[in-house]
Amino acid sequence: MGTKSAVAAFGILTVLGSCLLLFAQAPAPQSAPQPPMTFFVTSRGSGKGADLGGLAGADAHCQALAAAAGAGNRTWHAYLSTQARGNQPAVNARDRIGQGPWHNANGLKIADKLADLHGDTLALAQLGNMLTKRSAVTEKGATVNGVGDTPNTHDMLTGSKTDGTAYTDDADHTCSNWTSSATGGVAQVGHSDRIGNTNTSWNSAHPSRGCSADALVASGGAGLFYCFAVN
Repeated sequence: MGTKSAVAAFGILTVLGSCLLLFAQAPAPQSAPQPPMTFFVTSRGSGKGADLGGLAGADAHCQALAAAAGAGNRTWHAYLSTQARGNQPAVNARDRIGQGPWHNANGLKIADKLADLHGDTLALAQLGNMLTKRSAVTEKGATVNGVGDTPNTHDMLTGSKTDGTAYTDDADHTCSNWTSSATGGVAQVGHSDRIGNTNTSWNSAHPSRGCSADALVASGGAGLFYCFAVN
């Protein structure tokens, strides 16, 4: 090899070496941070069936579970409606949960806003939200048992119609506004896994068989419900 060729080869090797050194020293690309948890299914119920201590008790349950999971810096509300009784007006579940967007404990998006969550237009209803068995996890990121699992606990207390509003008839759909664990009474529930014989609604699939813990189990639930971060 001639002197000029040797010099040229040495130069090429030097450049390649420098490039390899710079590449080795370059910092690895950083992935986008995971969105904070703003939605979860309660990992456990109240222990008293559908008696949650009213909306205040249910909200406190959401807040305590969120705090234990490291998300207590947000205000959490239960996705529950109550019916008008006496001088107390009805409360709509959809009016209690902020404006979105909502992500689960694993960073998966549930919905961008209320209209997406509830399918307020025909197009949005056909598109559907992103709430499934995979995404409707607890504050610990654990999957909730659904159809085919033992026991099946996919029934979520909501007391709501599919649009997230309270019932306006005289029948009880909320176990006396979440204060009753009697064998009688009814609570409207949704399916967290979106699976059901005739109705796959996440928030209004069917009535429970009663308000007691045993009645909720018989329906396919465990007194669980949805929690959303308001802020």
